[in-house]
Amino acid sequence: MIRIPKTVPPLPPEVSLNRHLHRSAAFGWLQAGWHDMKIRPLTSFVYGIAVFLISLLVIAGLFAFSLDYILFPALAGFMVVGPALAIGLYEKSRCISEGTGFSLLRMIFVKPRSGGQILFIGVMLCLVMLLWMRAAVLLYALFFGLLPFPGIDHIVQIFGTPAGIFLLVTGSLVGGLFAAFSFAISVFSIPMLLSERTDALTAMGLSMAIVWNNLPVMLTWGAIVLMAFLLSMLTGLLGLVIVFPLVGHATWHAYKGLRGER
Repeated sequence: MIRIPKTVPPLPPEVSLNRHLHRSAAFGWLQAGWHDMKIRPLTSFVYGIAVFLISLLVIAGLFAFSLDYILFPALAGFMVVGPALAIGLYEKSRCISEGTGFSLLRMIFVKPRSGGQILFIGVMLCLVMLLWMRAAVLLYALFFGLLPFPGIDHIVQIFGTPAGIFLLVTGSLVGGLFAAFSFAISVFSIPMLLSERTDALTAMGLSMAIVWNNLPVMLTWGAIVLMAFLLSMLTGLLGLVIVFPLVGHATWHAYKGLRGER
């Protein structure tokens, strides 16, 4: 016969992920990221140059293989995989915060504390980007039928038509959903896997929970990231040399500010 104890052990206290941060905290993260950039800035700039060159290589590949019709979805997809590309910048900021040494080689050949779990998220983000590009092609077919893409030179003529305007609006909404999902699961999961011993699914779930419970400040941070990326596009992606490292370092401070000490 099972005896029921007279007293029930206390339940663990409820853990709240809401840090009650004001929207202005996002600008504090940006300032902290700038501070990290100024510490041995050459490492951050070289990292940004590498991302810029990789972006140019991808664009050149799209034109070389006559895939220019997915150029704009591919540029938007950059925001999907961006958090995975910034892992070396997270490592530099982590070393600075912990007072340990760092180097460009250490930033490139990062050894996450969660081991290969981070590869799972990288593959998943790539799949999300490929799914978004396929969805963009289907949206084009939905509005223009099976007509071939006329080329980048005639892109203004496409968006100058009523169908083109509806395509632009619909594509922006659908792309925004893809970007929001990938942002929520990756913005903190990759820094988490870098600095903590956990698995990829737990990290993605916690990242989404942190974003949801701190929505006002995260919406502000998302807007800052979006504006930074648009600024880079206006400079022919050359702005990535500065913008990408800055956002990468700042994202680490956003993670530490919302995750807390572990």
